[in-house]
Amino acid sequence: MKKVKSENRGKDVMAAAVAGLCIGGFMIPDLRKGYLGSFPQLQLRVSYTRYSKPCSPAMNGCQGDPHIPVGTFQTRTLPPVSTHSLALRSLSSAVDRLRSDPPPFPSGILRLQVPIQEKIEATDWLHAQPELLPRCFFSSRSQSGNSDSFVESVNGDDSSLEDPNLVSVAGIGAAVFFRHFHPFSFDDWKSIKRFLSKKCPLIRAYGGIRFDPRADVSSEWKAFGSFYFVVPQVEFNELEGSSVLATTIAWDNAISWTWEKAICALQATMCQVSSIVVRLSKEVCNTFVLSDSHVPNKASWDDAVNQALQIIGRADSPLVKGQPVVLARSSRVVTASHIDPIASLACLQVEGQNAYQFLLQPPDAPAFLGSTPERLFHRKELCIHSEALAATRARGGSKAQDLQIELDLLSSPKDDFEFSIVRESIQRKLEALCITVLVEPKKTVRKLPRIQHLYAQLSGRLRSADNEFDILSSLHPTPAVCGFPSEEARLLIAKTEMFDRGMYAGPVGWFGGRETELAVGIRSALVDKGFGGLIYAGAGIVRGSNSSLEWEELDLKMSQFTKCPEEMTLEDHHGQLFHTSCSGCLISI
Repeated sequence: MKKVKSENRGKDVMAAAVAGLCIGGFMIPDLRKGYLGSFPQLQLRVSYTRYSKPCSPAMNGCQGDPHIPVGTFQTRTLPPVSTHSLALRSLSSAVDRLRSDPPPFPSGILRLQVPIQEKIEATDWLHAQPELLPRCFFSSRSQSGNSDSFVESVNGDDSSLEDPNLVSVAGIGAAVFFRHFHPFSFDDWKSIKRFLSKKCPLIRAYGGIRFDPRADVSSEWKAFGSFYFVVPQVEFNELEGSSVLATTIAWDNAISWTWEKAICALQATMCQVSSIVVRLSKEVCNTFVLSDSHVPNKASWDDAVNQALQIIGRADSPLVKGQPVVLARSSRVVTASHIDPIASLACLQVEGQNAYQFLLQPPDAPAFLGSTPERLFHRKELCIHSEALAATRARGGSKAQDLQIELDLLSSPKDDFEFSIVRESIQRKLEALCITVLVEPKKTVRKLPRIQHLYAQLSGRLRSADNEFDILSSLHPTPAVCGFPSEEARLLIAKTEMFDRGMYAGPVGWFGGRETELAVGIRSALVDKGFGGLIYAGAGIVRGSNSSLEWEELDLKMSQFTKCPEEMTLEDHHGQLFHTSCSGCLISI
């Protein structure tokens, strides 16, 4: 680490060392003490140095006619190979042959895939690539029982890839991307679905949508647009016992993106793909945070919470019957050395059981990444699953303490009120879309390594499999990240918060031809090399809320980014509590 010349910076470093907190190996002063600096929303600007480089030019699918079907969908599976380097060679040869044998269609999408007879972690593969943009990553929430979420057919028949349970997907480049600056619309959804088909369930568009597309966009979120989805040019699928390397080619003559341009762009990207994949260490070395600040600071947070409580308590409150509003905080850190988003992502996976890990990074943008426990919805054919997740407690330091905290959470009137609003809101919205809706369990505790929440699972049978836009429009934003009623809460958030949430608390995940899965982009951060980081967290404000306790809840939710697991109690795969210690930090941002 370079020597810090400034005397003030030297004091910051010493304070960090004394405080003993870190951001994925980055020592940071104790965030719980706050930072007394407030910034108006439009003055919060974060500059960053571009170390990554864009892949070849790509087609924006939003420029096509969403009502004209794509000419052809194809998935071609090449013979299995034993190593990643052989898979890359096989795909490169196949792409070379395709160049001289174009399909006889003015538009289409074609996926070539090679099964690999060894398991390689998707984060290792992504880290091995030379920082090509765009790039994306999405993991399943569990590493078992996901066979229905991945390969059920190849080439439209019943033949399956060996060991199809999907663990994670990583991608670089864009066969086709979808971005616009107006709010996500039905036509935008149709533009995405135009390139997806039940015949080719492995072709998926990965991305996210802003929490509030009507809010002012700050500079750090500009490249994401109102929404950003991408079908990767080169994609790596990590399965439970093997892997798949794939390439995708998309073209549409109507918007001047021909087969020849698409092939040339893919070959240019593949020339930069590394054939060597080295296991990425999840242990990170300490580096210092030079400065940190919260927006809002503690004093402004107290004012915002008290103002919200006054509005909630008024007889003429727009938040009828004292319903909640969710306020959030953005915490900015500037580090002494660069942050590697992929190494950060790998560290999040250490504690990532029962959560979705994700990363999305368009060209000329920082990386949006996180580890969220909350599913927005998963649709497969006519089946839909959603969930209510609200109210927060820390884990206990022993089994007895953990059980007592669980019982306190289950019996708290305030937390039950907050949770019931979320559950009943989602249930009503699903009932408007479904023939039947089941809520089971109606109320239990969902335990994560550091945090526990009240939880309910909802499932239903849809009236139509073609109404995903209606599902998304209905369920987002949930009361757990916005408040209730949604529009009144959104307006209060827009008036109160002094920063741009961007895609924080927005939908993140993927659209597919046969199924779609979207999570809620909480427990997330915006990071890049040379950029530092912005970490986001929110808390529900209801009658009886205490601003200081809610501030502590924000710190707790940020702890996966900001706190070593030393002297913490975590949970293993079997639900057993165990103590851990470390010489460095577990999590990186």
